[in-house]
Amino acid sequence: MNDSLMPGLSVVIPAYRSAANLPDLVRRLARVLPGLAADYEVVLVNDGSGDDTWGVICALAVEHGFVRGINLMRNYGQHNALLCGIRAARYDRTITMDDDLQHPPESLGVLVAGLTAERDVVYAAPEKEQHGMMRDFASVVTKFALQNAMGAETARMVSAWRIFRTKLRGAFASYGSPYVCIDVLLTWGTTRFHAIVLPHAPRTRGESNYTSAKLFRHALNMMTGFSTMPLRFASFLGFGLTLFGVLILVYVLGRYILEGSAVAGFPFLASTIAIFSGAQLFALGIIGEYIARMHGRLMERPVYVVEDERTREYARPAGDT
Repeated sequence: MNDSLMPGLSVVIPAYRSAANLPDLVRRLARVLPGLAADYEVVLVNDGSGDDTWGVICALAVEHGFVRGINLMRNYGQHNALLCGIRAARYDRTITMDDDLQHPPESLGVLVAGLTAERDVVYAAPEKEQHGMMRDFASVVTKFALQNAMGAETARMVSAWRIFRTKLRGAFASYGSPYVCIDVLLTWGTTRFHAIVLPHAPRTRGESNYTSAKLFRHALNMMTGFSTMPLRFASFLGFGLTLFGVLILVYVLGRYILEGSAVAGFPFLASTIAIFSGAQLFALGIIGEYIARMHGRLMERPVYVVEDERTREYARPAGDT
């Protein structure tokens, strides 16, 4: 990674099955970026797409001198692809945006202007979520997990459309876990976050690759990969059930002393055992999630592997991670 950053703008876009969208997106960026910075680049990271996305990126790199293409060996996930592009950025400000045309390039000027001297990261929060009920609920859960992991109120307004100072990547230059969350990693370098509301366009082609299940999984990865909240919750649960057990014992002994009769046997005992055994398995499951992530780190799985790079001037074969 080159730490000698030049003044300008780097736009990082992870691309997955977006061959139909990229030409229009790059064409619109080509109209907007010259008015925002003297020097700029668009880094398109192909995240193991099954269609002709990489072929389209190669053609765009030949047509536009500001386009750089990076092809990953396989699909690693949006945040991993973003990390790859962020590490490849050459200019002092980095913008990240999606490949589905829901982040209008024509609004980039507002986002760039929002990165003032008092701010290091600015999010473009949507005016209104463009998803269904289940997806919106999953998004709320994810942002709650993100707020706990980030420790910032701005987490409730995060989006994939953001601008930040590229030098922040120095805070996570050595990060090597396969579980990546760019928003949490940015908190390792700054606490100066801000969010502005910008219109997000409705999707016109294809469907979102982020299903509700993937969002819930991402929330779980954030909570167990960047926060001790689940372990703390398991501790509180254990303390609460211990107190509950003590109260049951007081009730049983008190009834025996005052009334001379014991509490009805099997149903009471079975329900109590079920509560305590369920809590134990729940706590073990949480611990297991942390152990699984430790195991992943010990295996030294790469965050991503670059297969190829393309610009108008050169093509470089891979091996970089």
